[in-house]
Amino acid sequence: MPQINYLAVLVAALSSFVIGYLWYAPFTFGTIWMKEVGLTDEKIRQTNMFKTFGLTFLLSLVICFNLAAFLGNDAGLKWGMMAGGLAGIGWVAASLGINYLFERKSFKLFLINGGYNAVTYIIAGGIIGVWQ
Repeated sequence: MPQINYLAVLVAALSSFVIGYLWYAPFTFGTIWMKEVGLTDEKIRQTNMFKTFGLTFLLSLVICFNLAAFLGNDAGLKWGMMAGGLAGIGWVAASLGINYLFERKSFKLFLINGGYNAVTYIIAGGIIGVWQ
């Protein structure tokens, strides 16, 4: 097991929130995403946001810890971003694509969610790779 830089894992997990805020904001893909998943402002207001964001952060920590373990020691920026991209596109987005085909979800939704995951994993991989 490689030595894990827990600060890098924490920062990488937090970066997913910054990316998510920008990615799913109304001025980027947020309005389209809401339409594609059938959400309204009213439904979002009825959600327990503490639970949603709290569990999202815990899952982001798991993802980033796993990515750090996968990268190993001395990954560097280039390999960190490359491995993040391979995981984000080749595993996560591809898996979403398979699910979306069977669930009959739109290609727009696939591009939005798959794109978010790809960018998030690339950035997280870069952060962890530099600090590992």
